[in-house]
Amino acid sequence: MTLHPDLRDSRLVYGGMGLGGGWDQEPWTARDLDRAEAAVEAALAIGITAFDFADIYRYGKSEAVFGEVLARTPGLRERIVLQTKCGIRLPDGDHPGHYDLRGSSIVRRVEESLARLRTDVLDVLLLHRPDPLADPRDVAQALESLHRQGLVRQFGVSNMGAAQVEQLRRETELPLLVNQLEMSLARRDWVESGVLLNTPAAGGYEFPVGTLEYCTAHRIQLQAWGALAQGRFTGSEPSPAGTLTAELAERKGTTPETILLWWLRRHPAGIVPVIGTSRPERIHACRDAQLPPDLSHEEWYALWIAARGKPLP
Repeated sequence: MTLHPDLRDSRLVYGGMGLGGGWDQEPWTARDLDRAEAAVEAALAIGITAFDFADIYRYGKSEAVFGEVLARTPGLRERIVLQTKCGIRLPDGDHPGHYDLRGSSIVRRVEESLARLRTDVLDVLLLHRPDPLADPRDVAQALESLHRQGLVRQFGVSNMGAAQVEQLRRETELPLLVNQLEMSLARRDWVESGVLLNTPAAGGYEFPVGTLEYCTAHRIQLQAWGALAQGRFTGSEPSPAGTLTAELAERKGTTPETILLWWLRRHPAGIVPVIGTSRPERIHACRDAQLPPDLSHEEWYALWIAARGKPLP
């Protein structure tokens, strides 16, 4: 079994967390649908063919409104990689928010996502966050059942370290093809934790050392959520890193958003940024990020040092 060819070819993924209206259980509206269609059209226009969701996004409305977009756009489902996640339960009455990777829950959540997305099969299912109470064998059996039934083609994880991925891999012959982690110029634990090893500052970074190397060695695609850092370096607040990002963009004839995504893609781990904005103009600003990253060794380090605000050890 190999990685879905469209997913392997992807340089960017569109993240649909912003679609579907508010973080509440009110139905999505015609205005929400218009915004979703505009965002999807913008993503397709810059060459994105992989779309990422989760069952909890907007209390399910992100999947539901995207399902309506699919229903209104003949042939679109066949042209995209459809990826969603399960494993987080939002607060509900007396029940606190928690994680749930029991096998029966995974199967039920997938069935609910398929209904909202109006599709018969998911291309990729990610386990959203580790559940300390999950039995890895129970999880594996659920994934294998979903695969046998033809409901999910491929699988992966999100927010997991190397040891957690390895524990699950030992329980199933199904390959885990993706690990989606928060990575950006603002959230730099994934790179800081490695270079700060054996320094007094190492304790301030919790990203499991070796996770990137593990994923690379096992051909697990690294997807970076939060890749644009919520606009932190593209105008939402002044900073030395934002100034340098703008300068590099002007020098190279591109956009600040592209520079931020190139910074991730320049890493040899083959990081695939997830673009989470729902604004078409910001999506279009990422178009050049599909190209090979035009950042020198020194420029990459200059951005990193500007963002961290102090020299490397």
